[in-house]
Amino acid sequence: MALLRSVIHALWMLLTVIPYALTIVVMSPFARPYTLYRIARGWLRQVMVGLKVICGVHWRVQGWDNLPSGVTSPAILLVKHQSTLETFLMPVLMPHPLAYVFKRELLYIPFFGWAIGRLDMVHIDRSQRAQAFNKVVEQGKRLLAQGTWVIMFPEGTRIPRGEAGTYKSGGTRLAVATGAPVIPIAVSSARCWPRKSMIKYPGLVEVSIGKPIPSEGRAADELMREVEAWIEAEMRRLDPDAYVHDSSKQAAQV
Repeated sequence: MALLRSVIHALWMLLTVIPYALTIVVMSPFARPYTLYRIARGWLRQVMVGLKVICGVHWRVQGWDNLPSGVTSPAILLVKHQSTLETFLMPVLMPHPLAYVFKRELLYIPFFGWAIGRLDMVHIDRSQRAQAFNKVVEQGKRLLAQGTWVIMFPEGTRIPRGEAGTYKSGGTRLAVATGAPVIPIAVSSARCWPRKSMIKYPGLVEVSIGKPIPSEGRAADELMREVEAWIEAEMRRLDPDAYVHDSSKQAAQV
């Protein structure tokens, strides 16, 4: 049953992305960036509503009061990355427009890539690391100043449930360079939509928003270690069944 529902949801995404993407492409020479973002967020809402209705996936958010208030209050969101789900869910949840930092290869995906290429986001060439980071800082400052929050996945790629990837300091380097606070976010998404899988399982995804961590006067590596410690500890609280092997290792060592 989960496979059938997942196929139906995949078809739902395919059918709905085409008109939304074409609308963004056609309107991009004339519309303001925020208008295009709202159209894209409208498609993401369709995806998430479909995920809830078709696949039985629900979500619950903790820590709303940790988000900065104010129209132009800056923030850099650093999010646990287990699934495609959080990529789609974050813009639906957040009260500010979000700008993803993503690899430029995504621009070549039909319809989806064409659309995100028209949005005011940061696409980088990962083979040119120095130039790529300079671009992130330059565009990040501009986006944060206009009230857009920057979102990054510090692990760089989707990580299997119950595991931790290597946390890279790009997000905290941007925070230090801009003075924006970091908001760590833990998401137990792989419980319902596993990494590199099209099958979605019914259940509850927990989203936990941490308190803002000031970046001024901090070293980027030290700041990232604090972010990693909070996210990984919170993941064990949100999804303890996924970390049973940790307890087994500790017991064996004792």
